[in-house]
Amino acid sequence: MSSNAAGVAVELSDLTRVYGTVKALDGLTLRMEPGELVALLGPSGCGKTTALRILAGLDEATSGTVSVGGQDVSKVPANKRDMGMVFQAYSLFPHLTVLDNIAFGLKMRGKAKGERTSRAADMLDLVGLSAHKHKYASELSGGQQQRVALARALAIQPRVLLLDEPLSALDAKVRAQLRDEIRRVQLEIGTTTLFVTHDQEEALAVADRVGVMSQGKLEQLAAPADLYANPATPFVAEFVGLNNKVSAQVSGGRAHVLGVSVPALDGSITDGDGLAMVRPECVTVAADPAGVSTISSVAFLGPISRVYVTLQDGVVISAQMGSSAARAFAPGAAVTVGVEPSGVLVVERSTA
Repeated sequence: MSSNAAGVAVELSDLTRVYGTVKALDGLTLRMEPGELVALLGPSGCGKTTALRILAGLDEATSGTVSVGGQDVSKVPANKRDMGMVFQAYSLFPHLTVLDNIAFGLKMRGKAKGERTSRAADMLDLVGLSAHKHKYASELSGGQQQRVALARALAIQPRVLLLDEPLSALDAKVRAQLRDEIRRVQLEIGTTTLFVTHDQEEALAVADRVGVMSQGKLEQLAAPADLYANPATPFVAEFVGLNNKVSAQVSGGRAHVLGVSVPALDGSITDGDGLAMVRPECVTVAADPAGVSTISSVAFLGPISRVYVTLQDGVVISAQMGSSAARAFAPGAAVTVGVEPSGVLVVERSTA
């Protein structure tokens, strides 16, 4: 399906937003490439929704600029910014049918009825709800209502699509399905999209790049796999994925951890004693009657299992592996543990 909503570049430049004594944004700079989906990820109060609202024109930055397609829109009112929005609450009009809900924005823009109906039908098709076009919101499930909200946002062919925690009101299975659907639709239409979420799995699954925010600042912006494998700061390492914290010695750019020498990632301490942030899937476990570590428990999680190991110093760490491999380990068994050679972030003990 072709669309005239070809992606545009979006730039947030040195945005600050101060509410009284609270600095919700503290110098946020972010460039989104045309057609890119960027997810802003972080805990409540980190500034991610504030950034989205400023881009939408629903809030005004204390300082800094917003540009879309190379034009400064900082002073342009929200209704003139040509952006589609989907919120956590579906916000559908209860007295309108699905088709009329989707066509509403086009009606407000003065489009002819035939064009409105045709465009709304195309969008319904895109989100797989054509059979429900004459229903009302109350007759739809939460997941279906959110699909209608997405179709409505896209019907106006916005220059930018803004998604603010759009899946958090849904149950886990529907959330995963709709997450994949949003990505499919976004790729098909090619609209530059900002997706705000506190759910790391969601962000990593849908985004071209993920920006992790903390206290109004952008800690790291990177492709999902890079962000996961090479966290730039202790906060990112802690917030994205699970981590074991294991004693490590750093010297000469290498970390000595669990009896293995691996590269110390950028952002690590440069020398001395610290704590290595080790992903469970990077921990190796080998049966060893002479081993000084002991299996404490095994948690079966379907295709994967998590094996918990008590180290010689009493610290318990987790290793993640395929469930078929985990069957070899029983509580009380002696093992030797190590670390995959990919590298670890080593932080000061006080920051971990």
